[in-house]
Formats: sequence, C-alpha cells, structure tokens
Amino acid sequence: MKMRFFTLAGPVLLLAPLAGAGTGLPAFTTPQPPRQMILVVTKDWQAVGGRLQRFELNSNLWQAVGPSIQIVVGRNGMGWGAGVHPMPEPGPQKKEGDRKSPAGAFQLLATFGYAPLEKMGALKMPYTQCTGTLECVDDPKSASYNRVLERSSVPKPDWTSSEKMRMSNGQYRLGVVIEHNTSPPVPGGGSCVFMHIWLGPEHGTTGCTAMSESDIETVVAWLDAQAHPILVQLPQPEYARLREAWHLPGMPPAAIGAK
Repeated sequence: MKMRFFTLAGPVLLLAPLAGAGTGLPAFTTPQPPRQMILVVTKDWQAVGGRLQRFELNSNLWQAVGPSIQIVVGRNGMGWGAGVHPMPEPGPQKKEGDRKSPAGAFQLLATFGYAPLEKMGALKMPYTQCTGTLECVDDPKSASYNRVLERSSVPKPDWTSSEKMRMSNGQYRLGVVIEHNTSPPVPGGGSCVFMHIWLGPEHGTTGCTAMSESDIETVVAWLDAQAHPILVQLPQPEYARLREAWHLPGMPPAAIGAK
C-alpha cells in the first residue's frame, strides 16, 4: 500500500461555532467538520515539552477524553505552520530544517508503522506499513517534496535528501501523519511532520510531536477517520489569545504551563 500526504478535496465546510467556546467566524476550513481534536499546548514558542489532550465533540461541546499526555515538540520549539488555520499569524514561521514543530491546526488523515496491517487490530485510520524503501522526501528542490513514497515508485528520483521511514531507533514504529504544508507543498515550508515515539522527555524532535510508545498507541487506537480528526498545537500565550476566536476547548489544569 502506497502512502501519500493527503490534500483537501471535495466541498469545503466551516467548523461550526461551539457552545460556550466564544463567538465570531469559525476558524478552520476542512472538507468535513471535525468531531475529534488533539490539542497540544507548550509553555511558549521556545519550549520543547508540553501536554496533549484528546477531545470528542458531543452535543456541540468538546469533551476531554482520558488524561493529558506528556509530549515533546521540536528542539527549537514551534513556529507557525501551513494547515487549515487562518494565516499568517504573528510569531515565528516554520521553515525546512529549523527544527521547529508547526503551530496551528492540521488534519490527521493517515497512520503508519512497522507492523503489517493485519497485526494492527481494529484500526480506524488509513495505515501504511513502513518498509526499508519507504521514504519521506525533504529536499525542497524535488518534485516529490513533502511526500511519503516507495523509492522504486519514482523512475528517476530527483531528491538528494529524505527520511527513511523504517528508522533503526524505532521512533517510527507507530505514528500519525500531520498534514502540514500539503495543499500544495511550498518548497522550503517544512516537510515530513509526524506524531511518533519519542527518544525521551528531554529530547526534542527535528520538527515532529513525540510521546511515549504507550501513549502513541493510545492515540492511534482512538483516532477515527470517520470523525475527521484535527490537531491543534499552540504555545500557551497563543492558545489563550486564540481560544475564543478558534472555538477551542479548555485544557485540563495539569496541562497548562507544563514544562
């Protein structure tokens, strides 16, 4: 099965305002209104550590699911990425190679891992098994920039840099594709952004959002393509500033101000 970065398609619907979540125009445009949200908050733009909380939409209200999860983002913090949120916003901008995770709102459309699909149980998301020749192209000069593909599927590969999806350290044993800079990819805007297994709570990523193995297993098992899940990740000051305008749910007290 070939995996690609999915792009927005079909009629565009606006995310409806949520009761108790502020007033004003809806913040995001997606093919279908999300009914699952992953909210990630860090202390500030430079922070590496933060917390993740899952939410489900019930009776037009976002309700927290399970306890918050400890995560890490890029080793240089976050910068605004290209997703389904209004752009531009004040603050640093995500660029290729800056080791920042993208801030904003992003669709979650696909998962990946080392195990064959038949070993994944009752998975509710599209899934691709990582082979030794599956790559994510991070060369901005390539026509395949920000795509995950089998190298053999391209007659004449035009890239000089890529991430091997079957990593020796096991970080990609299980993960989720974050739809950053995909509609369409802008060269140099940042590529190959995932949720995956961390090296530890003190180790920032090169631009992804990472957590413990057991926590990513929980997240992947919970995600449901039929609920059109979305990831929103922001530094705490931006979360506070945009919560009403973006109709965001409240984070549990333990998740606010996390290191």
